[in-house]
Amino acid sequence: MPKEDKDTWKSNYFLKIIQLFDEYPKCFIVGVDNVGSKQMQAIRMSLRGYAVVLMGKNTMMRKAIRSHLDQNPSLEKLLPYIKGNVGFVFTKLELSDIREKILDNKVAAPAKAGALAPIDVFIPAQNTGLGPEKTSFFQALSIQTKIARGTIEILNKVHLIKVDEKVGASEATLLNMLKISPFSYGLKIMQVFEAGTVFDPSILDITDEDLIKRFHEGVRNIASVCLQIGYPTVASVPHSIINGFKNLLAVACATEIEFKEAESVKSYLADPSAFVVAAAPAAGGGAAEEKKEEAKVEEEEESDDDMGFGLFD
Repeated sequence: MPKEDKDTWKSNYFLKIIQLFDEYPKCFIVGVDNVGSKQMQAIRMSLRGYAVVLMGKNTMMRKAIRSHLDQNPSLEKLLPYIKGNVGFVFTKLELSDIREKILDNKVAAPAKAGALAPIDVFIPAQNTGLGPEKTSFFQALSIQTKIARGTIEILNKVHLIKVDEKVGASEATLLNMLKISPFSYGLKIMQVFEAGTVFDPSILDITDEDLIKRFHEGVRNIASVCLQIGYPTVASVPHSIINGFKNLLAVACATEIEFKEAESVKSYLADPSAFVVAAAPAAGGGAAEEKKEEAKVEEEEESDDDMGFGLFD
């Protein structure tokens, strides 16, 4: 099959990316730094049937998006994020589920000199199994060691590389000698696009419970402000009614005014001992039940100890 020429390839690429934006309502912008072709192939296979991965040059992706802005103006929000080594992952399924599949396709990788560390790297205190001739590597990195049974032993946990620092040649050599692969590489989710909005992937971590909790906090804040300034709203009216009823009870207790709801309060004020008697069962009910349970357990233990026989049987 003859290879298509460059212009035909570009035309097909533009049609494909526009078709994907029209067909799929949401997508991820992903970074692909340090992802090899073999790993990319494995990622495509794992996402088959769930999502579509599209890579390409940034200039071509921007040009394709700009040419489609008349039909879908919201795509313009993607343009500022198409920079560096990035691509798209299109899907129709739940974004959180697809994100999990993307993150599951990370592979361990050794430290390479000159690469930026994505995480902090620590070396635990351990016997390295290396001979004394390797001591110079540890001395160069100011790592305290000792020779134990003919091998080098690291005395304390060492913070070897800090996040976002360049990996030095000595650090990379030492980690390789210790057979430590501290990093893992895969598609890195940079931004999420859904319903014409671009947002940070951390938003996907928000659950329904978090939303309900924030909503309740907002309602409480609105009610507090409205009560303070005397402005009635749906959130504050129930509190205003309760506060008003409390004021009515206070007035009734201080005067001769009578109404049904104030009768019990007045009776308790006239005879405080009645309130003590009424409140006692509620407070002591749980304790009484616990005492009964304890007495029952003790009786059962005593009967078990007797085993059904008397002392002189």
